[in-house]
Amino acid sequence: MKVKTGVAFPDFISSEKPRRGGHYYKTQYQMRDIFLPIILFLAIISIFARLFYIQIFQGSDFRKLSDSNRTRAITIHAPRGVILDRNGNPLVYNVPGFRQVVGGKTKIIDTNQALSLIAQGRKDLEVDSLRSYPYKEAFSHVLGFIGQISKEELKFPKFADYKGGDLIGKMGIEDEYEEILKGIDGKQLVEVNSLGQTVRKLGQTDPISGNNITLSLDFSLQKAAFEATKDVKRGAVVVTTPKGEVLALLSKPSFDPNLFTLGQNYNPSSPSSYLSVEGILADDKDQPLLNRAISGTYPPGSTFKLVVASSGLQNKIIDENFEVEDTGTISVGAFSFSNWYFTQYGKTDGMLNVVGGIKRSNDIFFYKLAEKIGVNKISQTANEFGLGQKLGIDLAGEAKGLVPTTDWKEKTIGDAWYLGDTYNYGIGQGYVLMTPLQVNYWTQAIANSGALYKPHLFMNSKSTIVKKDLLTPKTADLIRQGMVESCSPGGVAWPLFEFRIHNSKLRIDGRNFMSVEGASGSADMREVSIACKTGTAQHGGEETLPHAWITLFAPAYDPQIVLTVLVEESGEGSNIAAPIARKILEEYFKNK
Repeated sequence: MKVKTGVAFPDFISSEKPRRGGHYYKTQYQMRDIFLPIILFLAIISIFARLFYIQIFQGSDFRKLSDSNRTRAITIHAPRGVILDRNGNPLVYNVPGFRQVVGGKTKIIDTNQALSLIAQGRKDLEVDSLRSYPYKEAFSHVLGFIGQISKEELKFPKFADYKGGDLIGKMGIEDEYEEILKGIDGKQLVEVNSLGQTVRKLGQTDPISGNNITLSLDFSLQKAAFEATKDVKRGAVVVTTPKGEVLALLSKPSFDPNLFTLGQNYNPSSPSSYLSVEGILADDKDQPLLNRAISGTYPPGSTFKLVVASSGLQNKIIDENFEVEDTGTISVGAFSFSNWYFTQYGKTDGMLNVVGGIKRSNDIFFYKLAEKIGVNKISQTANEFGLGQKLGIDLAGEAKGLVPTTDWKEKTIGDAWYLGDTYNYGIGQGYVLMTPLQVNYWTQAIANSGALYKPHLFMNSKSTIVKKDLLTPKTADLIRQGMVESCSPGGVAWPLFEFRIHNSKLRIDGRNFMSVEGASGSADMREVSIACKTGTAQHGGEETLPHAWITLFAPAYDPQIVLTVLVEESGEGSNIAAPIARKILEEYFKNK
């Protein structure tokens, strides 16, 4: 139907209803009706699938995670084994303390500091057994100290069972016998609430303490060596038995190992000590962590004359009748080589055999003897004495020293070996370098009439003989006699002349221990025979003081103790090292 509208509109408009609900519109409304249900259905399926996966496949993991939030394993640190001296005296102690891990590093905290932190609400502290070294500087180099294991050390096979933050031996016996001293940590399982507070204990595995070890060290002798060297800035003392048991081993300067183990609040008692770990590490000049007894290498000076004499006698290049006249000086081209007696007093010793040469430490005799033997033959004998190589003491850091040869000089320095080199070598100067332990070692060989024993600190180790018959009885007797006369009036080691001690327990035999007549308290006084050799080793420039040496054994004919003293840049061996040796001998023989 059409309707007339007038002028304002088109002439006709349609009044019929338009057709709706065509195919297009119908499909659109159908999609709208099912879209939301599909999305909802997929979401529900996804949630159920996730729940199924979590419950079935990851259920055990989440249960473990839940349990870990509810339970906590607390490490119970095992105490280390105690280190004892040969008489059962403890040289270290375990004391109560705490540890805290800060920034991945283990921090040692003493009890007072820990109590303060606990009062502040800190809960990250672990009870620990700290290491205390009661004798401080006196035993520091031989005992060492403990510290946190490093990332590099964790890669070593021997630390396969260790974890970051563990404390291990870092030096000395603590390091060498880590496997024995280290205990097995225990664990305590506790239940905690959401605030991390312990609700109850669920179980515990007790720690197993490390094993104790006994050393050959003598507490009294080590302390005596430390006291005798109280004025020594740099030096070393080595005391052994003739069978290689180390009775004392000292290096100066020393340090207080408690600085490394008892926390930041620890204060060293001695005003002359290093006051902090930083102070120890920063001293590049004196190097307090260097164990000079086994790691320091020095020209041995006149102590080496014992090796030269052994070489001449053993190789049958000389005998007891071989003599050299002391002329005071020897000239080689533009160079002059003199004897100390002539240089200091303008005197000579006349004709000397090997006993007299050792007694007077005569340089002219040993210049000529070294020339007669030859450098390579001397070095061969030195190698037979174990020199130029590690002796195998049970401490890390041992140095080899240096035994030169003609080939060595040509290859290393690029120059030929000259007669002047041989002269210097004959009196322990020039290129030859030894540790105090090595000097003690060849002295042991003479004390044993040619037998060498491996030096060791672990008391349970059997004495290991390295060589025997190194010297013939005749060679040993001649060298021994020269050393005895060196420590007697007319010799050079004046502080040891007529060495006497009050001890009636020493049995008088006329050779090792002699009676003393006419002196006050002579009834219990004994004179002890000593065989010794001093050394004064030049080094550096003319203004540098020489190293002072003495090496000896006593009693001379049935030795019980072998003693070597080195004092760096100090003066003559007879003036500096011999008085120190005397104090140590007094401590030893007064208690025998």
